[in-house]
Amino acid sequence: MEASTRAGGPAIRCRGLHKSFGDTVAVRSLDLDVFRGECFGLLGPNGAGKTTTIEILEGLREPGGGEVEILGMTWRAHGDRLRARLGVQLQETDLPDRLTVEETLRLFRSFYPSGRTVEALVDVVQLREKRRTQVRDLSGGQRQRLSVACALAGDPDVLFLDEPTTGLDPQSRRQLWDVVDAFKGGGGTVLLTTHFMDEAEKLSDRIAILDHGEILVQGTPRELIRSLGAEHVVEFASTVPLPEPELRSLPGVTEVRQRGGSVLLTVDEPHRAIPALLHRMASHGGELTTLNTHQATLEDVFLARTGRGLRDE
Repeated sequence: MEASTRAGGPAIRCRGLHKSFGDTVAVRSLDLDVFRGECFGLLGPNGAGKTTTIEILEGLREPGGGEVEILGMTWRAHGDRLRARLGVQLQETDLPDRLTVEETLRLFRSFYPSGRTVEALVDVVQLREKRRTQVRDLSGGQRQRLSVACALAGDPDVLFLDEPTTGLDPQSRRQLWDVVDAFKGGGGTVLLTTHFMDEAEKLSDRIAILDHGEILVQGTPRELIRSLGAEHVVEFASTVPLPEPELRSLPGVTEVRQRGGSVLLTVDEPHRAIPALLHRMASHGGELTTLNTHQATLEDVFLARTGRGLRDE
């Protein structure tokens, strides 16, 4: 994060955020800073506490404890002022089916004291040709873009995007990425949740991985990948399992993980680790049934920190 961005101070700040539902703790003593002008990705498996955290920050849910400041204000003292400066796109938005795109945007624009024109909104989400089309006749990607346009209607300072591209085709996803990049390029702040690692890495300046209501690790995508201690991952399956201590003793191995029936080794020198693995496997009378290598990614970081994939239930 550039110093100039940090110098602007946090657009979102929470300390000791806590929320329980009966005996279930959804958010546990969470501290978070999202700086002005950055896109911050909040990642976590289902049930990690992402939605509860987002809803508290959006003012839709009361916290059980802790402090929340948005743009230097609190929901209790400045609720009306805050609502005029935030844009919210929910996972599922039910818009009136029989309104046209233009009518829908005019409706949402009326909720704010100032903001973008309907003309500007249809252009920013590339829906000009659909402006007189009813919502019920839009494709899934077009509905999602309309939902984001509604969130932008008041020309917000902070934009909350909760799973904005789930269920969309690749072209629609990239169109929404362009909208996010343009918003951030204009000085806006974005808090993003997503189930797509490529999306998180493409859009986010910084990322936090959340599980069981707690932040496990946060930093830039590059910093998180470097935290694995190596740049490559060797994934294999075999006819004979090797004890984990033997795998850890292979040259250059810094991490050993299981995923389904495969073993993943984080290594810094695959050209040394793979021959040693083959030799060790042969000494146990086994052989590899699959072998793949790739550069370490955010998915590997997520698996190492949570023990499961981002899209695992």
